[in-house]
Amino acid sequence: MTSDAIIAGAGLAGLVAAAELVDAGKRVTIVDQEPEATFGGQAWWSFGGLFLVDSPEQRRMGIRDSLDLARQDWAGTAGFDRAEDDQARAWADAYLEWAAGEKRAWLKQKGIGLFPVVGWAERGGDTATRHGNSVPRFHIVWGTGPAILEPFVATVRRGVDAGLVTLLFRHRVDALTVTDGRVVGVSGSVLAPDSAERGAPSNRDVVGEFSLEASAVVMATGGIGGNHDLVRAAWPERLGTAPQRMVSGVPAHVDGRGLGIAEAAGARLVNGDRMWHYVEGIQNHSPVWEKHGIRILPGPSSLWLDATGRRLPTPLFPGFDTLGTLAHLRTTGHDHSWFVTTQSIIEKEFALSGSEQNPDLTGRSVRELLRQRLGKGATEPVERFKRDGADFIVAATVDELVTRMAALEPDAPLDVARVRDEIAARDRMLDNEFGKDAQLTAIRGARKYRGDKLIRVAPPHRLTDPKHGPLIAVRLHVLTRKSLGGVQTDLDSRALGADGTPIPGLYAVGETAGFGGGGMHGYRSLEGTFLGSCLHTGLRAGRAIARL
Repeated sequence: MTSDAIIAGAGLAGLVAAAELVDAGKRVTIVDQEPEATFGGQAWWSFGGLFLVDSPEQRRMGIRDSLDLARQDWAGTAGFDRAEDDQARAWADAYLEWAAGEKRAWLKQKGIGLFPVVGWAERGGDTATRHGNSVPRFHIVWGTGPAILEPFVATVRRGVDAGLVTLLFRHRVDALTVTDGRVVGVSGSVLAPDSAERGAPSNRDVVGEFSLEASAVVMATGGIGGNHDLVRAAWPERLGTAPQRMVSGVPAHVDGRGLGIAEAAGARLVNGDRMWHYVEGIQNHSPVWEKHGIRILPGPSSLWLDATGRRLPTPLFPGFDTLGTLAHLRTTGHDHSWFVTTQSIIEKEFALSGSEQNPDLTGRSVRELLRQRLGKGATEPVERFKRDGADFIVAATVDELVTRMAALEPDAPLDVARVRDEIAARDRMLDNEFGKDAQLTAIRGARKYRGDKLIRVAPPHRLTDPKHGPLIAVRLHVLTRKSLGGVQTDLDSRALGADGTPIPGLYAVGETAGFGGGGMHGYRSLEGTFLGSCLHTGLRAGRAIARL
C-alpha cells in the first residue's frame, strides 16, 4: 500500500496533520497499535485548556495581554540555555505568534468554541521576568477534549468515506523503512483484536506483520508518561530523586516506543531530561488504567504541607509553580504532600483534570454548568472523590484531621503538633485584611481578577471557621504527564538528524517532537500549551507535506 503520508499514532497531533492532508486531497494511512476505541489519544481525556494571547475572551474579562508580555513570560519560564535549543526557540516564537494571531480564528473556523471565563494557570508568584503567566490565558474549550477532537475526527472520517484515508488499528510500528537515506515507509506487527475500552490496557499478541510505503512518515506516537521506568531513567538531578510511588496521568500505551524507533532511523533526540509532572495527583476511585491518577487543578487557598507537616515556602502556593513545587518536595525524602483545606475552598477552587470529570463542560450544558458550579456543594465529581477517594480525609476538628492524616501514612513522620501550629498561625493572619502572609496576599490579589472572584477563588477565611467546614485533608502524589523533549524538528515538522539537516521523508509532531523543535517549552510550561502545540505541530506538518 502506497500513500502520500503515513501517520503513526491516532492522537490529536496526528489527526490534525491528517485532516490538513485530506483537505488538500492527499492519501493518508493512519496506523495505531491500540483498538479503535482509543481514537483521538490522550486529548480525549483532557480538560481542554488552550493558551491564547490577547483574545476576545480575555478582553471581555478585563485582561490586558500582548504578544510582548507573552514573550516575556515564555522566556522567563522556558529558560532556554542549550545549543540544541535553537529549533525550540524558533518554535516557541512561532507558537506565540500563532497564539496571538491565526489560532483563535482557526479554532472558530473549525467550530471549536471557548468558555467565556479565562483561567489563570501557572501564576508564577515571583518577579515579572521569571516563571509564570502574568495574566490569565487558560481558555477552556466548550466541550473539553472531545470537542477539540471533533472537527479533525470528522474530516478524517470524511476522508475514509472518500477513499483518501485508510485507518489501521492494532497495527504497531516497529521500525521505519529507510532507503538511500530517505524514510519511505514503516513496518511492524499486527496485534490481535481487543475490545478494551478507551484507555484500558490492550493485548500485545502478534498475529501478523505489515509493511507500508509513503512519500512521508509522520511520527505522532506521544511521550513516555505511561512508562514509569523510563520516567525515572530520564529524571533530572535538578528535580531531586525520582519518586518510587507515582500515579499515571496517561494510559500505559504512552510508553515512548516511537522515540526509539525514530532515533534508530537517524532522528536526533534532545532534551529528554525535561519533563512535566504534576504534584497534585490523586488516585482515581474508578481507575481505567494501572495507577490511574487525576490532577486537582487548585485555586490558591489550600494550605500546602509536605509529608512531615511543614508548610511549603513562598511562592509555592497551589497553582503557582508546578515544577518548582516538585523540586522542593523531592528534597523532603517522601513521595507525597498534603492540602489542608475546607469545604468552602473545594467548592470554589477544586477543579479536576479530565473530560470525564467535567460532565457539564464536556456535555456543553449551560443548565448543568450553573447547577454544578454555582449550586450548593462542590461539583459532583469532586464530591465523589471526597466521599470515595482514597486520598481524602474529612473531619470536624483539627485534632481529628491530623490524627487521621498520620494514620493514612504511618511510615511518614507527620509532626501533628506542627500541623496544628501551621493552621493556627495561618488563621491568625485573618485578623486583619493585610499582613505578612504572602499566600493570603496572593489570594486577595487573585480576587481582583473578575474571573477568579466569580468562580475560582474563595474569599479568605479561617480554616477552622465552622461556617466554612468541614475540614478536609488531601494526600497528593506525583502524577506523570508530559515529555518536554523529543525529536528535534524544523518549522515544517521535519525530523532533523545528528548534523542538524532534515531526514528526507520523516516528520514528528506533538509530544514526540517535544511539541515542536525537540522542546519548545524549555524547562517549564505556561499551561494550555500542550493541546495547543499538538494542534500547531500537526498543522505545520500537514501543510508542509501537502506542498510536496
